[in-house]
Amino acid sequence: MTVRIRAAAANDAAALARIAHEAYAPYLERIGRPPAPMLDDYAAVVGRGGTWVAEDADGVCGFAVLDLAGRDAVLENVAVADRARGRGVGRVLIGHAEQVARDGGFDRITLYTNEAMGENRRLYPRLGYRETRRATEHGLRRVYFGKALRRE
Repeated sequence: MTVRIRAAAANDAAALARIAHEAYAPYLERIGRPPAPMLDDYAAVVGRGGTWVAEDADGVCGFAVLDLAGRDAVLENVAVADRARGRGVGRVLIGHAEQVARDGGFDRITLYTNEAMGENRRLYPRLGYRETRRATEHGLRRVYFGKALRRE
């Protein structure tokens, strides 16, 4: 699948909200409540910057949100539309986020996922991420991962 990555624009907010709902809906029953990305205000998320979209011939098919304000780059969210799932869009978005962080001078990128999202917990190590800790925050059981972007 050929996708183009670009910075998100204000008019992408509705598509991002739709994709977040598609991507996270399977976890509602496992977690017992909507995952935080289903509740985000995507107009505000896009307005903060650090959001990229993947586009294919049919339009926006995924997005990634990257926070570059701390010591480590933090990959806050990666979501892929149902129609593009299983085609490598998520990996392309993660790779793009890693390159943006690297270009920004970051030595490390981190992320977390809910413990109930076993698919993510299996994917991230295949992409070079290592589990760093587990914690219960805001009533959610989170698994944290990190990846060196440069030699440590």
